[in-house]
Amino acid sequence: MPHRPHEGQQKPPKPQPNQHDDTHSAHNGHASAEEYLGGERIHANRIAPGISAADLIDTAFQAYNAGRLNEAARLYANKMLDPEQDVTVCLTIAGAMTPAGVGGAIISLMERGAIDFMVSTGANLYHDIHHALNFALHRGSFKLDDPELHEAGVIRIYDVLFRDEVLLDTDSFLREIFKTFPQRPMSTAELHHLIGERLLEVGVQPEQSVLAMAARWNVPIYTSSPGDSSIGMNLARHQLDGHALTIDPLYDVHETTAIVQAATRNGVIILGGGSPKNFYLQTQPQLWEVLGINKGGHDYFIQITQDAPHWGGLSGATPSEAVSWGKIKPELLSDSVVVYADTTLAFPLLAAYALTRAQPRARRGLYAQRERMLADLRDAYQRNAGAAEAQASASDKRP
Repeated sequence: MPHRPHEGQQKPPKPQPNQHDDTHSAHNGHASAEEYLGGERIHANRIAPGISAADLIDTAFQAYNAGRLNEAARLYANKMLDPEQDVTVCLTIAGAMTPAGVGGAIISLMERGAIDFMVSTGANLYHDIHHALNFALHRGSFKLDDPELHEAGVIRIYDVLFRDEVLLDTDSFLREIFKTFPQRPMSTAELHHLIGERLLEVGVQPEQSVLAMAARWNVPIYTSSPGDSSIGMNLARHQLDGHALTIDPLYDVHETTAIVQAATRNGVIILGGGSPKNFYLQTQPQLWEVLGINKGGHDYFIQITQDAPHWGGLSGATPSEAVSWGKIKPELLSDSVVVYADTTLAFPLLAAYALTRAQPRARRGLYAQRERMLADLRDAYQRNAGAAEAQASASDKRP
């Protein structure tokens, strides 16, 4: 029997070399000096009092990681948010962002249609709830005695401090509202939407909550490791109390894959890395490797990380490495930027640039479209599976 590829495992095609590519001269394939020096000229631009963040990025961020942030900001504002490009934008969030107040930048971007869905650690969503319920987090110091903090009932996240009652009261809030939710398996997006809706109803400051505003604007939020946070911990207690509300992670795999499948183009902003990074990027291998539906990879990739690729870890893995997995389109690798910086510094600047330079987009409201997108994914998979079965049958009949 002749060898054939595994059913449904058609890896994205390799781009063909461009015979008319003028990035190299005809002399022994080497680029000319003019081609190497085609980038914008660097100037010692003065910084004026009152300069905006966007102007600062455009004029002063010219090289090193400032240059990478400049490239990322332009990519986001000029391409990913260009209505004609029709890009479905995901934000992935790792690291303690919401305790540091970074949720405000996320809410501003959601409001203007610049983020369509999210994948976050559960901890970020749990601590986001504190803001909605007006439970105070305080700026403090990292130079403190932690045993003394423990005795005083104070929790520390580096230089963010808050009373331990904040955790206990947030836990109590979650356990009470879990009783009012449908007692059945659901995706994390549905669970987070229900929490957000309740925060809109009873929250003191819901406008400061990513979960609440995502529920208002139908922005789905997924958690790749739902048991790895106090939301999951309290849901586990809810189950021990005899309730049937559970999270089915496979629902999340289906829904995120359906969102990516339905999109004209796909782009991502990755804060940190970790599990949320892979959970988003794996939607393309889920399509081509597992379901046999080839979209070729994601189109746009921006990551802000403090990790480096030479450690071999996921958070430092480059866009080029992702190409080898079929996660990013090879021909669009130039539309990817990695900024090696503290996310709490770089992301608000990126957001400020996009909010200044890009026009608002219509919000997609993807949460309300999940059933339709899932039906489309199921139909595409079944059509492809039928075609693959017919091809395999024909191959078996050949002499």
